[in-house]
Amino acid sequence: MPQSQERIYTVEDIYALPNGTRAELIDGQIYYMAPPSRKHQKILLSLSRVISDYIDKNNGACEVDIAPFSVFLNENDKNYVEPDISIICDQNKLNDKGCVGAPDWIIEIVSPSSKRMDYMIKLFKYRTAGVREYWIVDPDKDRITLYNFEKDDIAEFSFADDIPVSIYPDFSINLSKLNI
Repeated sequence: MPQSQERIYTVEDIYALPNGTRAELIDGQIYYMAPPSRKHQKILLSLSRVISDYIDKNNGACEVDIAPFSVFLNENDKNYVEPDISIICDQNKLNDKGCVGAPDWIIEIVSPSSKRMDYMIKLFKYRTAGVREYWIVDPDKDRITLYNFEKDDIAEFSFADDIPVSIYPDFSINLSKLNI
């Protein structure tokens, strides 16, 4: 007996969702997103501000974008994500719709509903798409898991640690010093 096939969705299906519906698309499957908490938003704003200030102070070419910001990871219409924070250093990847290709650095802030997505599904997808550095910030555990895909390295930090930024060797972030 033939097995039924799953429907494969595209970016057009994401755009066709009702206004206000947030979802991501990974390998043709839609994953709906819950609204972020206030603490999530405070971390997002504080981290993006610190990173933007560092880039500006050093006349850097990278751009910091926060969710909702469209990232089309692959050159197909079956992968669309909205990372909490995306740092893109190749301006040729940017257009009016968002980023086409892998950002250099992605930060995801874990919510109770996004753990599986951030720790498993996106981890694999970001690595294979060519993201250089991926941080998972877990506010419930005051923990940051840092994946340096260029060096095939993983490290864990607490919010009180100085966390080194791999793509900027002279830059580190200490979340306990941020206003969160």
